Amino acid sequence: MSDESKTRPMTESASPRAAGASRRDFLKTSLAAGLGAAGMLGMVPAGVRSAAWAAGSDAPEKPEVKIGFIPLTDCASVVIASELGFDKKYGIKITPSKEASWAAVRDKLVNGELDASHVLYGLIYGVQLGIGGPKKDMAVLMTINNNGQAITLSNQLKAKGVTDGPSLKKLIDSDKRDYTFAQTFPTGTHAMWLYYWLAANGINPMTDVKTIVVPPPQMVANMRVGNMDGYCVGEPWGARAIFDNIGFTGITTQDIWKDHPEKVLGTRLEFVKQYPNTARAMTAAILEASKYIDTMANRPKVSQIIAQKSYVNTEESVIEGRMKGEYDNGIGKKWKDANYMKFYSDGKVNFPYLSDGTWFLTQHRRWGLLKEDVDYMAVAKQVNQIELYKQAAAAAKVPLYPELRTSKLVDGVVWDGKDPKAYAAGFKIKV
Repeated sequence: MSDESKTRPMTESASPRAAGASRRDFLKTSLAAGLGAAGMLGMVPAGVRSAAWAAGSDAPEKPEVKIGFIPLTDCASVVIASELGFDKKYGIKITPSKEASWAAVRDKLVNGELDASHVLYGLIYGVQLGIGGPKKDMAVLMTINNNGQAITLSNQLKAKGVTDGPSLKKLIDSDKRDYTFAQTFPTGTHAMWLYYWLAANGINPMTDVKTIVVPPPQMVANMRVGNMDGYCVGEPWGARAIFDNIGFTGITTQDIWKDHPEKVLGTRLEFVKQYPNTARAMTAAILEASKYIDTMANRPKVSQIIAQKSYVNTEESVIEGRMKGEYDNGIGKKWKDANYMKFYSDGKVNFPYLSDGTWFLTQHRRWGLLKEDVDYMAVAKQVNQIELYKQAAAAAKVPLYPELRTSKLVDGVVWDGKDPKAYAAGFKIKV
């Protein structure tokens, strides 16, 4: 049902006879008429329909939503859902809101200035447990992307023979000074990738180096003036350091964990409870945008759109190369990466796996952000809105996957989500 007139939300006046019809007849009538929101729910399994029909309609309760984003390549699905009208298909208007830092995103999510946001997976869990800001019940609606971040090292390190993790470890052991590395938020993804990689190379991120928090768009400028030896951030700010000849890629995050979870569509749990139809419509619209972006032929256009000043605000070419999997590490290696930034991958990217959520909790425990073990799986089940996601996925015709998945990370340790407490305690380097 691509015709916009066929995707208008269902209203009471649109079907005056509905009140006297059975639900089955009403759904058949809605589908036959092609009325968008009702038609969308008609694709939802019967077992998950009842909540949406509690008010007699599945039309979005809030037709306009403000979704935050940080200027990063992986904000693309939020921007594209708005720019190309995928939001209209589901009866909502998405207004992307450019934010200055992840702390600002956190604060605006918590106080309701933003309805939802493109946000770090670990930030949502940090707020949920009160270790990354004021404690607030939060919700992950879907995963936005896998892969596509990087750890960038400075040219000053390169001049001393550093090209990778082992050579960095050798330098830190032999040349005693303060080494500073930046990440973007204490409980966020970039902090966890940086810490995991350092520890995998025998470097304790809590004692052997200093770590600081810097907003993503400010990483390159801070490295340029010598404020850090390295940083972990999303694209295009890894590629930008190479473009500006101030640093090189030490490792991509997909080489730390192939197809790792990264940004999510996050909101407050109270928003989901108050506006379930809106939350479902947002998720479905961004799933549609995710499909569009993952068609490689569309990526040049996507790069052109998000490069604009109102979004990422950098050269289109800096974004497009790594969006297409074309990598140059800045010290002589060029390759076509099969594990480039993915937004859909037949829905494998987007499913809110419980094992992904609990992984971040295990790392928060590993590094002392969590002072004691929690019921890891119970927290994940509260935060990750799997049933709502299934409704949105049915509407957008997206396949579903098991709630746990298995991965082997760069140090050879396997994560399958089955024993989070033992996993968190099992690392040699930890707090």
